[in-house]
Amino acid sequence: MSENDGKTKIEQASYKVDDISGTMVSVKVLSKLFSLTERRIRDLAQEGILVRGGAKGRYDLEKSVKNYIVHLKINKNIEGMKDNSKLDYEEEKAIHEKIKREKSEIELKVMRGEVHMSEDIELVMTNMLANFRSKVLAMPSKLAQSVVSQNDVKFIRDRIKVECIEVLEELKDYDPAMFYNEKYVEDDELGEED
Repeated sequence: MSENDGKTKIEQASYKVDDISGTMVSVKVLSKLFSLTERRIRDLAQEGILVRGGAKGRYDLEKSVKNYIVHLKINKNIEGMKDNSKLDYEEEKAIHEKIKREKSEIELKVMRGEVHMSEDIELVMTNMLANFRSKVLAMPSKLAQSVVSQNDVKFIRDRIKVECIEVLEELKDYDPAMFYNEKYVEDDELGEED
């Protein structure tokens, strides 16, 4: 009786392997190692993922294991990107819908005169301030003629005060209709007025 006769298969096969380079294994061994069918092992070899060895039905263990690990990592990354793109699409769609809603709300407020477009405000304010400026610059010559012959300080002061109030009236009267632009009226509203 030999030494190995009394030992189990595991005990017989348990030895330390430091290098598997050049080790060739069968389809059956890779099938068990990767938990795949033998048909799938052949398909992976056909795809170039598993490396065939010199003899028929033999595979280079080291290169095949390395390539299979890379293959799994790449597939996992691709799956992760697909999941991310699905999440991104749903998130982007939600953001887009929110923006559309906010835009509609702003357009409605513009039509109601609750919000004004910056171009309209700029136009109205520019006109208002230009008128104010011209009236302020006209004050000295207008007042000079009416107060030049006056010696009464109270009269001069009252006259200047009245003129200042008149000029300031230009700024006091806020009318939202000044900021309303006809281009924001809906077609339906225009059709009803005709």
